[in-house]
Parts: sequence; structure tokens; C-alpha cells
Amino acid sequence: MRKIVFLLCMAAGTFCLAQKQFQPVGSTVIETVDGDLDGDKIPEKVIIYNTKDTTDMGNIREIQILKKTGGAWTILEKSRNAVMESNGGGMMGDPYRETKIEKGILIISQNGGSSWKWDVTDKYRFQNGHFELIGTSTTSGRPGDYWKDIDFNLSTGQLHYTKEVENTAEYGKSLKEIYIHKGLKINLQNRNQEKQRKIILPKTKEEVYF
Repeated sequence: MRKIVFLLCMAAGTFCLAQKQFQPVGSTVIETVDGDLDGDKIPEKVIIYNTKDTTDMGNIREIQILKKTGGAWTILEKSRNAVMESNGGGMMGDPYRETKIEKGILIISQNGGSSWKWDVTDKYRFQNGHFELIGTSTTSGRPGDYWKDIDFNLSTGQLHYTKEVENTAEYGKSLKEIYIHKGLKINLQNRNQEKQRKIILPKTKEEVYF
């Protein structure tokens, strides 16, 4: 029992040293999540930092994925684009909700808005040497007006779009469309760009942004 406790303490100590080594200066930890992300059955560590660096949208967030190789922790990948800034949620403030790992998939959820609200969940898989976006789901709208639901599987290219309209006098009828759009490459490094990517749905002519 003492040996197990000792080994656990050693492992924790090694990780703490690694975290301090890679942690951005002046930053604080928002969340830490463990899970196997590259299929080798050895858990990686995902850390979300609130950095001291700022933009007009608040403090920049950095996500780091750490991998243990040969007894030492290394950075598998990191990005300052996947998690929005501290004031990126608009009137609702901090948009960050949670990060989790399910069946080897990295899932990041964020939301924001005021009377008009939005909620987005991104799913990343480690492939081709990077964490690539394989799916994103978005809900946006305002009670009494309309709600849009977008579910985009980037692996298959299938995009499901639904617009449920309550205020038909101003926004017209409800709409639904399934569209195939392949070839869009998004990863941890190029997510949430200043100039959003746009898809115009051919049947409804609705505009979808990523």
C-alpha cells in the first residue's frame, strides 16, 4: 500500500513539474481533464489556461494537450484559437463551459449572447498529426423569434440545418435542409478565425458560419 501511495505521489509530482514547465507565465488553470486521445491507452492531460495576454475580447485562453512519453511529459499540441477569450460571450461574459473526453474525442463547449443566445460544441479527433475538428453543433436564437440548430459532421460533410420560427410575421416560415459540404479542414490551430468561414445552403439560401 505504501508503495502504491509513493508511486502515485511521484506521478503527481512529475506532472506538477511538467505543468509548471509548460504553463504560460502569469496564467491560471481553468480546467484539467484526463483521457486517452491518441489510442495508445495512456491518458493524456488537457489543460485550459487563462493567460495574462489580452485582446479587446478579454484574456486569451490557451489549451494544451500533454502526452507522457518515456516517463516525461511533452506537449502533443497547444492552441490559442480553440477556446474563446474571457469576454467572448458578450453580455453573458465568459463563454467557456467545459472540456471533456469521450471515446477518444476531445469535446469543447462554449456559449454566450444576451437576449439572443448561442451555444457551440466542437469535437476534435487526433488524426494526421493534429487535433482535427470532426464535428460541430450550434444552437442560436431568441425566445419568441426563432432558434437555429446546426449539426455539421466534417468527416462525412453532412450538415443538418433547422430553423424553428416562432415570429413568422417577421422571420418567415420554419426551414430545414440537409447539405453535403466536404473538404473543410479545421483544427485546434485555425478554429475561431477573425474572418469566419461561410456556407450558403443551396435550397434555403440560409448562411451558415464557422
